[in-house]
Amino acid sequence: MKKIYTSLVIALLLTGNTSIAQNIEVPIVKDIVKEANENSELERLAHELMDVIGPRLVGTPQMKKANDWAVEQYGKWDITAKNEQWGEWRGWERGITHIDLVHPRIQTLEGTQLAWNPGTSDKGVTAEVIVLPTVKDSLEFQAWLPKVKGKIVLISMKQATGRPDYNWEEFATEASFEKMKAERDATEKEWNENMDRTGYDRRSIIGALEEAGAAALVSSYWSKGFGVNKIFSARTKKIPTIDMALEDYAMIYRMVEYGDKPQIKIVAKSKELGNVPTFNTIAEIKGTEKPEEYVILSAHFDSWDGGTGATDNGTGTLVMMEAMRILKKLYPNPKRTILAGHWGSEEQGLNGSRAFVEDHPEIVENVQALFNQDNGTGRVVKLSGGGFLHSYEYLTRWLDAVPSDVSQHIETEFPGIPGGGGSDYASFLAAGAPAFSLSSLSWSYWNYTWHTNRDTYDKIVFDDVRNNVILTAVLAYMASEDPEKTSREQIVLPINPRTGEQRTWPTPRSPERKGGQ
Repeated sequence: MKKIYTSLVIALLLTGNTSIAQNIEVPIVKDIVKEANENSELERLAHELMDVIGPRLVGTPQMKKANDWAVEQYGKWDITAKNEQWGEWRGWERGITHIDLVHPRIQTLEGTQLAWNPGTSDKGVTAEVIVLPTVKDSLEFQAWLPKVKGKIVLISMKQATGRPDYNWEEFATEASFEKMKAERDATEKEWNENMDRTGYDRRSIIGALEEAGAAALVSSYWSKGFGVNKIFSARTKKIPTIDMALEDYAMIYRMVEYGDKPQIKIVAKSKELGNVPTFNTIAEIKGTEKPEEYVILSAHFDSWDGGTGATDNGTGTLVMMEAMRILKKLYPNPKRTILAGHWGSEEQGLNGSRAFVEDHPEIVENVQALFNQDNGTGRVVKLSGGGFLHSYEYLTRWLDAVPSDVSQHIETEFPGIPGGGGSDYASFLAAGAPAFSLSSLSWSYWNYTWHTNRDTYDKIVFDDVRNNVILTAVLAYMASEDPEKTSREQIVLPINPRTGEQRTWPTPRSPERKGGQ
């Protein structure tokens, strides 16, 4: 690119936020709006996917059930779809988790086994609970380590409060709020420093505890909201690891501190299934005039499994499926081929979409546009040009056809900068394809539903999801009908102020095709 563009690009980056207003009328848009509002299938699809199939952790039977379900749904709409294998993963199936305090009193506790963790027998594990000690150095910790044999060990910090900061700000005195934060900061600092003194970090200490004979490990990854914990995967090889709700975890921790010698029983019935194939589900409405060029509707299909994956990324999946249904009904013979990509194993590193990019260069080279939706149930409020120099020209042209009650919420940034890897659009963008993230309103996503035990159907805001269906369907139609092929010319990226070096365009990365081992 010529140097003459540099000052222009920097100026655009600095002054990028623009609202889109409706300028043109496209007859099909009214039909899209009517179909989305009057004949929506969103609620049924959401129920079947989230309530009936449930979470979609890669390598689980539920993930494969979801793949097959999607193919079946597309078939009912006369849309061609298939499951395309991209790799293998450690097969695992979650069973019942039951955790009970059995001494000094009886109480059922809230928590769940972490993913890919070996299951227990029907009898489970019952043992006294202990906490990590405060030590002066690694030698003292090594001297303590044999005491974990046969014990259940709490491995997370005890939180000072189960109330999120916004609740303190509303009701506490300023002095009380500041005092709480200071105490919490001091506790976190001491916890981190003590962990350093053990000679381990939060990951490596798990292996040391298991090797020393711990009966089970209990963590509590609070998500800074009422009743929410983030649920990820276990790192133990033979013993159970569970995440426990903050309220119960802190209670057990206090019992240990006061010398009550609490005992808990853990039953975690999961199954190992060996290596299993993993898939992307790909749906297609074949183009008529330019079938070798593609508009792609993109959303990852997998989820973590603390909840049912409703807003991460059930809602993105629903948007793309419903948009495809509407397009097939109202626009059955598109100019360009329209694909829906439901990617597997996004949560472990964009694996499904990276595999598709690697396996289908002929498609990637001919992408007209890709629209990806991932970050929650909210209406789309931001669209970036992704670092493509001429993205303003075609994206604003397409957005002009979007109804004003949808487009009025959207701020645009042109030409923007390329995303580094937060969701599947980045897999295509790194390969040079014009791929765009439809970024949505938060609805407290990061605290309450992102990878948490509360990411469930009831958090879906269907009015906002319908808004996104209309937006996606109109953008797909406009991109398909556009007489021009979209430009892939990239901006000159600005200097990184931290390093003083020129930023570079992301480069494609290979997927992990045999994971979870």
